Amino acid sequence: MQTVLTESPEIAAGFIRSGGIVAFPTETVYGLGANLFDPIAIKRIFEAKIRPADNPLIAHIGDVSQIDLVASEIPEAARRFMERYFPGPLTLVLPKTDKVPKVATAGLATIGVRMPSHELALRFLKACNTPVAAPSANLSGRPSPTTWQAVVEDLTGRIDCILQGDPTEIGIESTVVDCTSGIPMVLRSGGVTLEQLQSVVPETELYKRRGNEKPRSPGMKHRHYSPRADVILVDDLSFVTTDRSAFIGREKPAAEFEDVKVCTSDDEYAQSVFGFFRDCDRRGIKTIYCQKVEERGIGLALMDRLRRAASGK
Repeated sequence: MQTVLTESPEIAAGFIRSGGIVAFPTETVYGLGANLFDPIAIKRIFEAKIRPADNPLIAHIGDVSQIDLVASEIPEAARRFMERYFPGPLTLVLPKTDKVPKVATAGLATIGVRMPSHELALRFLKACNTPVAAPSANLSGRPSPTTWQAVVEDLTGRIDCILQGDPTEIGIESTVVDCTSGIPMVLRSGGVTLEQLQSVVPETELYKRRGNEKPRSPGMKHRHYSPRADVILVDDLSFVTTDRSAFIGREKPAAEFEDVKVCTSDDEYAQSVFGFFRDCDRRGIKTIYCQKVEERGIGLALMDRLRRAASGK
Protein backbone atom coordinates (compact mmCIF):
# COMPACT_ATOMS: atom_id res chain seq x y z
CA MET A 1 0.00 0.00 0.00
CA GLN A 2 1.23 3.49 -0.84
CA THR A 3 0.60 6.02 1.93
CA VAL A 4 -0.39 9.44 0.60
CA LEU A 5 1.17 12.48 2.30
CA THR A 6 -0.89 15.66 2.10
CA GLU A 7 -1.31 19.04 3.77
CA SER A 8 -4.94 19.22 2.62
CA PRO A 9 -7.60 18.32 5.20
CA GLU A 10 -10.13 17.93 2.37
CA ILE A 11 -7.99 15.36 0.54
CA ALA A 12 -7.37 13.47 3.80
CA ALA A 13 -11.09 13.52 4.65
CA GLY A 14 -11.86 11.99 1.26
CA PHE A 15 -10.07 8.82 2.36
CA ILE A 16 -12.23 8.64 5.51
CA ARG A 17 -15.42 9.05 3.50
CA SER A 18 -14.35 6.21 1.17
CA GLY A 19 -13.55 3.75 3.98
CA GLY A 20 -9.87 4.53 4.44
CA ILE A 21 -7.74 5.21 7.53
CA VAL A 22 -5.89 8.49 7.98
CA ALA A 23 -3.32 9.85 10.43
CA PHE A 24 -3.99 13.45 11.45
CA PRO A 25 -2.54 15.99 13.90
CA THR A 26 -4.22 17.16 17.10
CA GLU A 27 -3.02 19.38 19.93
CA THR A 28 -2.07 16.25 21.92
CA VAL A 29 -0.54 13.63 19.59
CA TYR A 30 -1.20 12.46 16.03
CA GLY A 31 -4.28 10.22 15.74
CA LEU A 32 -5.14 7.41 13.32
CA GLY A 33 -8.74 7.80 12.23
CA ALA A 34 -11.56 5.91 10.53
CA ASN A 35 -15.28 6.54 10.10
CA LEU A 36 -16.72 5.65 13.51
CA PHE A 37 -19.71 3.90 11.90
CA ASP A 38 -17.62 1.75 9.49
CA PRO A 39 -16.64 -1.47 11.33
CA ILE A 40 -14.42 -2.67 8.45
CA ALA A 41 -12.42 0.56 8.46
CA ILE A 42 -12.13 0.44 12.25
CA LYS A 43 -10.75 -3.11 12.07
CA ARG A 44 -8.07 -1.76 9.73
CA ILE A 45 -6.93 0.60 12.51
CA PHE A 46 -6.37 -2.35 14.84
CA GLU A 47 -4.52 -4.24 12.10
CA ALA A 48 -2.31 -1.30 11.09
CA LYS A 49 -1.31 -0.57 14.68
CA ILE A 50 -1.16 -4.24 15.75
CA ARG A 51 -3.46 -3.07 18.53
CA PRO A 52 -5.14 -5.48 21.00
CA ALA A 53 -8.87 -5.77 20.29
CA ASP A 54 -9.76 -5.11 23.96
CA ASN A 55 -8.30 -1.58 23.83
CA PRO A 56 -11.20 0.84 23.09
CA LEU A 57 -10.96 3.79 20.69
CA ILE A 58 -11.96 7.44 21.14
CA ALA A 59 -14.53 9.16 18.94
CA HIS A 60 -13.37 12.55 17.64
CA ILE A 61 -15.97 15.11 16.61
CA GLY A 62 -15.60 18.29 14.60
CA ASP A 63 -18.69 19.97 16.02
CA VAL A 64 -20.47 19.64 19.38
CA SER A 65 -23.71 18.80 17.56
CA GLN A 66 -22.19 15.47 16.49
CA ILE A 67 -22.09 14.21 20.07
CA ASP A 68 -25.73 13.12 19.80
CA LEU A 69 -24.66 10.63 17.08
CA VAL A 70 -22.21 9.06 19.51
CA ALA A 71 -23.60 9.39 23.05
CA SER A 72 -27.07 8.30 24.18
CA GLU A 73 -26.88 10.46 27.32
CA ILE A 74 -24.86 13.45 28.54
CA PRO A 75 -24.78 13.64 32.35
CA GLU A 76 -24.65 17.04 34.03
CA ALA A 77 -20.96 16.73 34.95
CA ALA A 78 -20.13 15.97 31.32
CA ARG A 79 -22.04 19.05 30.17
CA ARG A 80 -20.04 21.20 32.55
CA PHE A 81 -16.77 19.74 31.33
CA MET A 82 -17.83 20.27 27.71
CA GLU A 83 -18.64 23.92 28.37
CA ARG A 84 -15.11 24.49 29.64
CA TYR A 85 -12.92 22.08 27.65
CA PHE A 86 -14.64 21.33 24.31
CA PRO A 87 -12.76 21.89 22.11
CA GLY A 88 -9.65 20.81 24.01
CA PRO A 89 -7.49 17.88 25.21
CA LEU A 90 -10.29 16.19 27.15
CA THR A 91 -12.09 12.90 26.43
CA LEU A 92 -15.40 12.16 28.16
CA VAL A 93 -16.60 8.56 28.56
CA LEU A 94 -20.35 8.46 27.96
CA PRO A 95 -23.05 5.85 27.27
CA LYS A 96 -22.87 5.04 23.56
CA THR A 97 -25.68 5.00 21.00
CA ASP A 98 -26.67 1.77 19.29
CA LYS A 99 -25.14 3.11 16.06
CA VAL A 100 -21.60 2.89 17.46
CA PRO A 101 -20.15 -0.53 16.54
CA LYS A 102 -18.81 -2.71 19.35
CA VAL A 103 -15.45 -3.08 17.60
CA ALA A 104 -14.78 0.61 18.35
CA THR A 105 -15.54 0.26 22.07
CA ALA A 106 -13.99 -3.18 22.70
CA GLY A 107 -17.49 -4.41 23.50
CA LEU A 108 -18.16 -1.76 26.14
CA ALA A 109 -21.50 0.05 26.41
CA THR A 110 -19.62 3.36 26.65
CA ILE A 111 -17.58 5.48 24.25
CA GLY A 112 -14.91 8.12 24.82
CA VAL A 113 -15.66 11.37 22.98
CA ARG A 114 -13.46 14.37 22.38
CA MET A 115 -13.38 17.51 20.25
CA PRO A 116 -9.80 18.63 19.52
CA SER A 117 -8.87 22.30 19.65
CA HIS A 118 -6.30 21.91 16.86
CA GLU A 119 -7.33 24.05 13.86
CA LEU A 120 -6.19 21.59 11.17
CA ALA A 121 -7.78 18.67 13.03
CA LEU A 122 -11.12 20.49 13.20
CA ARG A 123 -11.01 21.32 9.49
CA PHE A 124 -10.28 17.66 8.75
CA LEU A 125 -13.02 16.34 11.06
CA LYS A 126 -15.61 18.74 9.66
CA ALA A 127 -14.69 17.69 6.12
CA CYS A 128 -15.12 14.02 7.11
CA ASN A 129 -18.77 14.84 7.94
CA THR A 130 -18.84 12.00 10.49
CA PRO A 131 -17.37 11.27 13.92
CA VAL A 132 -13.95 9.67 13.55
CA ALA A 133 -12.66 6.84 15.75
CA ALA A 134 -8.97 7.36 16.47
CA PRO A 135 -6.23 6.06 18.75
CA SER A 136 -2.68 7.44 18.50
CA ALA A 137 -1.02 6.96 15.10
CA ASN A 138 1.81 4.64 16.13
CA LEU A 139 2.51 0.94 16.34
CA SER A 140 1.05 -0.27 19.64
CA GLY A 141 3.49 0.03 22.51
CA ARG A 142 5.72 2.59 20.80
CA PRO A 143 5.98 6.25 21.91
CA SER A 144 3.02 8.25 20.66
CA PRO A 145 3.82 10.34 17.56
CA THR A 146 4.15 14.10 17.96
CA THR A 147 5.21 14.76 14.33
CA TRP A 148 4.01 13.45 10.99
CA GLN A 149 7.52 12.12 10.41
CA ALA A 150 7.10 9.83 13.44
CA VAL A 151 3.89 8.50 11.89
CA VAL A 152 5.82 7.75 8.70
CA GLU A 153 8.39 5.77 10.73
CA ASP A 154 5.73 3.49 12.21
CA LEU A 155 2.88 3.31 9.70
CA THR A 156 3.98 4.17 6.15
CA GLY A 157 2.68 1.47 3.83
CA ARG A 158 0.14 0.37 6.47
CA ILE A 159 -2.36 3.25 6.21
CA ASP A 160 -3.94 5.22 3.39
CA CYS A 161 -2.97 8.81 4.18
CA ILE A 162 -1.06 11.08 6.55
CA LEU A 163 -2.30 14.65 7.02
CA GLN A 164 0.86 16.68 7.57
CA GLY A 165 0.74 19.34 10.27
CA ASP A 166 3.11 20.99 12.72
CA PRO A 167 4.56 19.18 15.76
CA THR A 168 1.92 18.76 18.44
CA GLU A 169 1.62 21.40 21.15
CA ILE A 170 0.95 19.29 24.27
CA GLY A 171 2.82 16.12 23.37
CA ILE A 172 0.89 13.62 25.51
CA GLU A 173 -2.59 12.22 25.09
CA SER A 174 -5.90 13.69 26.21
CA THR A 175 -7.24 13.33 29.72
CA VAL A 176 -10.00 10.69 29.89
CA VAL A 177 -12.85 11.17 32.40
CA ASP A 178 -15.62 8.62 32.97
CA CYS A 179 -18.87 10.53 33.45
CA THR A 180 -21.18 7.50 33.58
CA SER A 181 -21.38 7.25 37.38
CA GLY A 182 -22.21 9.77 40.10
CA ILE A 183 -18.58 10.85 40.60
CA PRO A 184 -16.45 11.70 37.54
CA MET A 185 -13.39 9.44 37.45
CA VAL A 186 -10.12 10.29 35.69
CA LEU A 187 -9.20 7.09 33.85
CA ARG A 188 -6.14 8.60 32.14
CA SER A 189 -4.30 11.79 33.08
CA GLY A 190 -3.45 14.08 30.20
CA GLY A 191 -3.62 17.57 28.77
CA VAL A 192 -6.33 18.79 31.16
CA THR A 193 -5.07 18.47 34.74
CA LEU A 194 -6.89 17.01 37.72
CA GLU A 195 -6.82 20.44 39.36
CA GLN A 196 -8.49 22.01 36.31
CA LEU A 197 -11.19 19.33 36.29
CA GLN A 198 -11.86 19.79 40.00
CA SER A 199 -12.28 23.52 39.43
CA VAL A 200 -15.29 22.61 37.26
CA VAL A 201 -16.61 19.56 39.16
CA PRO A 202 -14.99 19.45 42.64
CA GLU A 203 -15.98 15.80 43.24
CA THR A 204 -13.77 14.55 40.37
CA GLU A 205 -11.38 11.78 41.49
CA LEU A 206 -8.54 9.67 40.12
CA TYR A 207 -9.71 6.18 39.22
CA LYS A 208 -7.96 3.14 40.70
CA ARG A 209 -8.30 0.03 38.57
CA ARG A 210 -9.18 -3.18 40.36
CA GLY A 211 -7.82 -6.62 39.47
CA ASN A 212 -8.59 -7.87 35.97
CA GLU A 213 -11.33 -5.31 35.34
CA LYS A 214 -11.80 -4.64 31.65
CA PRO A 215 -10.03 -1.40 30.59
CA ARG A 216 -12.52 1.43 30.18
CA SER A 217 -10.11 3.75 28.42
CA PRO A 218 -7.02 3.60 26.19
CA GLY A 219 -3.78 3.57 28.18
CA MET A 220 -5.13 1.59 31.15
CA LYS A 221 -3.84 -1.91 30.52
CA HIS A 222 -1.40 -2.61 27.72
CA ARG A 223 2.27 -1.77 27.30
CA HIS A 224 2.56 1.84 26.16
CA TYR A 225 4.90 4.65 25.23
CA SER A 226 8.11 2.56 25.25
CA PRO A 227 11.18 3.26 23.13
CA ARG A 228 13.52 0.41 22.23
CA ALA A 229 15.97 1.77 24.82
CA ASP A 230 15.62 0.90 28.49
CA VAL A 231 13.93 3.71 30.44
CA ILE A 232 15.12 4.35 34.00
CA LEU A 233 13.44 6.91 36.28
CA VAL A 234 15.73 8.81 38.65
CA ASP A 235 15.43 11.26 41.57
CA ASP A 236 19.10 11.67 42.43
CA LEU A 237 21.16 13.06 39.53
CA SER A 238 24.52 11.88 40.95
CA PHE A 239 24.17 8.39 39.44
CA VAL A 240 26.81 6.72 37.24
CA THR A 241 25.82 6.31 33.60
CA THR A 242 26.18 3.39 31.24
CA ASP A 243 27.49 3.47 27.66
CA ARG A 244 25.14 4.73 24.95
CA SER A 245 22.89 6.57 27.39
CA ALA A 246 20.81 9.76 27.29
CA PHE A 247 19.04 11.98 29.80
CA ILE A 248 15.87 14.08 29.87
CA GLY A 249 14.62 16.10 32.83
CA ARG A 250 14.32 19.49 34.51
CA GLU A 251 17.92 19.85 35.80
CA LYS A 252 21.29 19.39 34.15
CA PRO A 253 22.91 16.14 35.34
CA ALA A 254 26.52 15.92 36.52
CA ALA A 255 27.30 12.84 34.41
CA GLU A 256 28.16 12.83 30.72
CA PHE A 257 25.61 11.53 28.20
CA GLU A 258 25.44 11.10 24.47
CA ASP A 259 22.34 13.29 24.50
CA VAL A 260 20.86 15.59 27.15
CA LYS A 261 17.52 17.40 27.09
CA VAL A 262 16.98 19.89 29.94
CA CYS A 263 13.41 21.23 30.01
CA THR A 264 12.50 24.59 31.50
CA SER A 265 9.04 23.43 32.67
CA ASP A 266 6.95 20.30 33.14
CA ASP A 267 4.93 21.40 30.12
CA GLU A 268 8.05 21.40 27.94
CA TYR A 269 9.09 18.04 29.41
CA ALA A 270 5.71 16.52 28.49
CA GLN A 271 5.78 18.08 25.03
CA SER A 272 9.29 16.76 24.35
CA VAL A 273 9.44 13.32 25.92
CA PHE A 274 8.00 11.11 23.15
CA GLY A 275 10.03 12.88 20.48
CA PHE A 276 13.15 12.50 22.63
CA PHE A 277 12.46 8.77 23.00
CA ARG A 278 12.23 8.39 19.23
CA ASP A 279 15.39 10.46 18.63
CA CYS A 280 17.25 8.19 21.03
CA ASP A 281 16.05 5.11 19.17
CA ARG A 282 17.26 6.54 15.87
CA ARG A 283 20.71 7.08 17.40
CA GLY A 284 20.95 3.62 18.91
CA ILE A 285 20.81 4.81 22.53
CA LYS A 286 20.58 1.85 24.90
CA THR A 287 19.44 3.55 28.13
CA ILE A 288 17.37 6.71 28.73
CA TYR A 289 17.41 8.25 32.20
CA CYS A 290 14.30 10.31 32.96
CA GLN A 291 14.16 12.67 35.92
CA LYS A 292 11.04 12.31 38.04
CA VAL A 293 8.79 15.34 38.59
CA GLU A 294 6.21 16.26 41.18
CA GLU A 295 2.84 14.65 40.44
CA ARG A 296 0.70 17.75 40.18
CA GLY A 297 -0.57 19.62 37.15
CA ILE A 298 0.75 18.14 33.92
CA GLY A 299 3.36 16.31 36.03
CA LEU A 300 0.74 13.73 36.99
CA ALA A 301 0.22 12.74 33.35
CA LEU A 302 3.93 12.94 32.58
CA MET A 303 4.85 10.57 35.41
CA ASP A 304 2.14 8.14 34.26
CA ARG A 305 3.72 8.01 30.79
CA LEU A 306 7.25 7.68 32.18
CA ARG A 307 6.29 4.82 34.49
CA ARG A 308 4.57 2.94 31.68
CA ALA A 309 7.58 3.46 29.40
CA ALA A 310 9.92 2.22 32.14
CA SER A 311 7.81 -0.87 32.85
CA GLY A 312 7.41 -1.78 29.20
CA LYS A 313 10.44 -4.05 28.98
